[in-house]
Amino acid sequence: MSDPAHPSPNYAQRFRGFLPVVVDVETGGFDCERDALLEIAAVVIRMDADGWLHPEPVVSTHVVPFPGANIDPRALEITGIDPTHPFRAALDEKEALDHIFRPIRRAMRDADCQRAILVGHNASFDLNFLNAAIRRTGHKRSPFHLFSCFDTATLAGLAFGQTVLSKAVVAAGFEWNANEAHSAVYDTEQTARLFCTIVNRWKSMEDAWRASTSAAA
Repeated sequence: MSDPAHPSPNYAQRFRGFLPVVVDVETGGFDCERDALLEIAAVVIRMDADGWLHPEPVVSTHVVPFPGANIDPRALEITGIDPTHPFRAALDEKEALDHIFRPIRRAMRDADCQRAILVGHNASFDLNFLNAAIRRTGHKRSPFHLFSCFDTATLAGLAFGQTVLSKAVVAAGFEWNANEAHSAVYDTEQTARLFCTIVNRWKSMEDAWRASTSAAA
């Protein structure tokens, strides 16, 4: 029985030394330089001893808007976030990044990976907001590759013919709860499930092809 808590020694070679980490952000708009980062969540992807991928528990935090940040009311209508809520327990951007990065660095050491690589649905959006927060805070120890990423919108389009997250999750055989969508935690968990399903599906086909080739030989 494989154990997802103990990564395979070959994990570092699976993605060229990169550790896949699913990230989703909720924001005050679409401009990563001007609009507020309001919530961030991350899920480390582990590989078991048999080479199958599994999502770890999500790590998340609400984020205090940086000074002068723009917040479009239409974005808040979609996310349901109230930046002034007294029980929001938000962290400043620097603290939020530290909170998210800490378990990622531990996972990188465990898997003997050099860098983390961001996995996201329309990943450039999340990566741009993450990089903008890193620049604003002067953070020197980001675990993520600066520009490379894995985009589940592209992968799901290839695997299932769907590029919308909700439709891709359903096509992959899972339920989608529209009432929980557009929270960083829920979207990250569903994106992580989708990513693991697609990569594991590829592994199944690859294993079957190798078995048939071996039998034919």
